Amino acid sequence: MREFYNTIEKEASAEYKDRGSRFIAYAFPISSADDFKKRLKTLKEEHPKAVHHCFAYRIGTDGNNFRAGDDGEPSGSAGKPILGQLDSKDVVNTAVVVVRYFGGTLLGVPGLINAYKTATSLALQMTPIIQKPVLVTYELQFDYTLMNEVMMVVKRFNCAVLVNEMQLFCRMVLGVPKKEESLFVQKLQDAHGIEFIQVKS
Repeated sequence: MREFYNTIEKEASAEYKDRGSRFIAYAFPISSADDFKKRLKTLKEEHPKAVHHCFAYRIGTDGNNFRAGDDGEPSGSAGKPILGQLDSKDVVNTAVVVVRYFGGTLLGVPGLINAYKTATSLALQMTPIIQKPVLVTYELQFDYTLMNEVMMVVKRFNCAVLVNEMQLFCRMVLGVPKKEESLFVQKLQDAHGIEFIQVKS
């Protein structure tokens, strides 16, 4: 399994024109399908006169969570070329929506494939691609008195705190960088009074 994945740092957009049609590509980072749906909704509100809002996204590193949509364009002429650009740049947790304003001339399927591919490629060139660690999720349960010890482990292994419930008995969900996982587990096994399980996503 990979220890790192590539994603984009922030939203970027670019425009490509062909025979009067305008293709405006928006590339943006996402962590869930809901993130994507919210952004797609706002883009549709920002571009109410556009004829198509074609898209693709890929989430996670297992390769199973992706979607591509042609939004009324001929099948395979929009969503697939957009997804192809995400894959050629090897980025995940990334979505691209290409908004099309029709210019009166039909481009044909090869022309559409080229336009959606080019617009997507231009948008992805406008934003830095960054590396992030693949995180493995663990749930910890421990007595409040062990909080300092737990926080030292969190800092030492650069864990992301996803959930933190502080009572007399605490519960914490951590994202542990894949490359630190075995040392992290070893450290918790050596500590007394900390229960932990790996959470399957």
